[in-house]
Amino acid sequence: MTLEQDIILLVNKPANMTSHDVVNIIRKKFNTRRVGHSGTLDPFATGLLIIGINKATKKLTNLVGLNKTYEATAILGATSDTYDLTGKIISYSALHIPHQEEVEEVLKKFRGVIEQKAPAYSAKKINGKKLYTLARAGKNVEHLRPIKKVNIIELVITNYNFPVLKFRVTCSSGTYIRSLANDIGKELGCGAYLSELKRTHIGKYELKDAKHLNEI
Repeated sequence: MTLEQDIILLVNKPANMTSHDVVNIIRKKFNTRRVGHSGTLDPFATGLLIIGINKATKKLTNLVGLNKTYEATAILGATSDTYDLTGKIISYSALHIPHQEEVEEVLKKFRGVIEQKAPAYSAKKINGKKLYTLARAGKNVEHLRPIKKVNIIELVITNYNFPVLKFRVTCSSGTYIRSLANDIGKELGCGAYLSELKRTHIGKYELKDAKHLNEI
C-alpha cells in the first residue's frame, strides 16, 4: 500500500485498548495523521472498528449512524457502578435465580424502540464536562444522565447458564449495551453487569472481514 492511498480499513480491535489507541497505531503504520474511526468501542470490548485513512476519513460520517450488532455476555446476580466488569461491584443477589423462560419474557420488553439512560460512567458531556469525570469526583450525576430513544431490532439469548447470560443484539447507533444489561438485570430482580462485548457488524460491514492489528 502506498502512503497516499485513501482507505477504509476494517480492524478487529483487541481488548484492553481504546479506539484511539488503534487510531494511533494505524497512524504510525501508514505514516499519516489523517486517521479516524466511525464509532468507538469501550476498552474492554472487542470486535469491528471501521478506520478511515487520508481522504477516506470524510466517508466516516456516513457510517456513524449505521445499525450495529454485538455478541454480549452478562453476569446475573450482581451489579457494577459502571454497568460492566471494569467497575466496582456494588451489590450481590442470589435470592432469585431466573429460569430461561423468565429471561425470555423480560427480553421481550426491550425489543423495539425504548428509552435508555446514559450510564453515569459515560463520556456524555454535561456543561462541557464528561459524566464519568463528575462521577469519579464523587458528584451525584443521577439527575444529569440524558435519556434517549434507541431501537433494539434484535435481542436473543444465545446461551444461558446462571449466572452467565449470553445474548446477541442488533440496535441503532448510540445504544449502550452495558445499560441494556443493567436494565435487564433490574427487570429480572437480580441485577446484572456486562462482562464481555464483541461488535460483529456495522451496517453491511462484518467482523469476519476485519484484520487484526498485527496483520496490517
